[in-house]
Amino acid sequence: MVKDIITQLGGFLTALLAFFTVIGISFDWFTPESINAFLLLVSSFVGLAINIYAVWKNTYVKQHLKENKQRGKRNEEDLS
Repeated sequence: MVKDIITQLGGFLTALLAFFTVIGISFDWFTPESINAFLLLVSSFVGLAINIYAVWKNTYVKQHLKENKQRGKRNEEDLS
């Protein structure tokens, strides 16, 4: 799904470049190479964000759940 969204973004930027070219507006920095570089940056950022979330979830959340289970077991022992 993420790859499809990035592809759609690239298609939109390419169409925008073509539209600007047809109406006579040009930017030195807005080229097919800059569009490809931007898409690479976006896809790399998405991959980084997913990896950071996975690391956070695997360390913090699992540790927090483990602590809650231990507290729950202690509370059960106190009730007995």
